[in-house]
Amino acid sequence: MSCHVARIIEPPPPPPRLLPWSNSDGNPCYLLTDSGGTSHLSRVADNIEAIQLGMADDLLDHAADLLGDPTATAPQLRFLAARLTESLRDVHRVARSRGARLSVHDDAEVSGGCPRP
Repeated sequence: MSCHVARIIEPPPPPPRLLPWSNSDGNPCYLLTDSGGTSHLSRVADNIEAIQLGMADDLLDHAADLLGDPTATAPQLRFLAARLTESLRDVHRVARSRGARLSVHDDAEVSGGCPRP
């Protein structure tokens, strides 16, 4: 008589989520969670990402207007360049964070719900 033992294999926890802000030293912040993105801090991060993306969109409109203005001064253009740089840094961080989370979901879908090793 043989006895078979069923093993339940738990999927590994998701990788750390890159948050849309830095610490006081300018280093990235990460969130470790097993809540699947439903924790309070995940929702706060989602809201901040949405604000950052909306501000980037508004800044692009402002940049188009200012660059089309032949009377724009050098200080105005330098200020615009500084804000565009900050916005691009934020949007790049959002893209990296979302891209990392997408690859985890893609792996789970391909392997039938369990991430590939």
